[in-house]
Amino acid sequence: MRKYQSILIAGILFALVLLVAGECLAQAGGLRYSIAVSRFENRSNWRGQWSLGDAWGAVLTDSLNKTERFIVLGEQDMRRDAMQEQDFAASGRAAGGGRKVATGYMTPAQLLIKGAITHFADETSGGGAGVGYKGFRLGGSQSNSEINVVMYIVDSTTGQVMASKKCYGKVSKTGLTFGLSKGGFSGDVGGFRKTNAGKAMEQAVDEGVEFLISKLESIPWTGTVVLAKGEKVYINRGEREGITVGQRFDVGKSEVIRDPDTGEVLDQSTETVGTIRVVTVKKKLSICEVISGGGIKKGMDVIPVQ
Repeated sequence: MRKYQSILIAGILFALVLLVAGECLAQAGGLRYSIAVSRFENRSNWRGQWSLGDAWGAVLTDSLNKTERFIVLGEQDMRRDAMQEQDFAASGRAAGGGRKVATGYMTPAQLLIKGAITHFADETSGGGAGVGYKGFRLGGSQSNSEINVVMYIVDSTTGQVMASKKCYGKVSKTGLTFGLSKGGFSGDVGGFRKTNAGKAMEQAVDEGVEFLISKLESIPWTGTVVLAKGEKVYINRGEREGITVGQRFDVGKSEVIRDPDTGEVLDQSTETVGTIRVVTVKKKLSICEVISGGGIKKGMDVIPVQ
């Protein structure tokens, strides 16, 4: 009998450990921020046959997606085109078959990534030795690609630069070349990454993304109450943003203190009225229960419990 009691107690303790561990993981979360990459300005002296800014934006967007730490939104031109298409469909000039145009569903960016490419070089020099035949040459070469970029993390709500980073990448390669043909960016991110220019750009991008992730703990994450019904509270963050069942959030009214002369945000404080816990998670929505406090209303801010 004692043996079975010991096994039962051990089982209960193990279950409690798993429960506490799950609760801790839920609190730590992997909350994702919505982020948009703006077109980077080319301030280098390089003027090639392909767009340096487009290549950088494509590689950076691809790398951000692969981290699974962000909800990566389309670049400004993509979002602008989407809104123009919505306006066109709503004008009555499109053959929509009576379908109602859905607007107001564009996901806002919490963070913006902006910056400038300050230096870029992609050079291939051939050696003196080599064999030529009918315009083609097989010989030795030295290929060098180098890039310098300044990246800014901007709070989309205030427009303030929250952090900045100088990113650098360089790749040198010596070997045989055929025809000394140089590749550029044509929209194929995977293929571009295999070139020297792509590898150098990937180094700089990885440096920038690593820096951005290191800053997430100091960047406020917030949500909003979209419906408060009895003891149930609905918030506009869900599975897409990394919400999990069991996570807890403080709810309250946020007050922003601005400089009356410049309009700059000086501070932001939240007066907490209650705490909620997630019980159901959907794609873009979470249903929570009130575990303390009260008076929670639609429009209030939601902040993760530290």
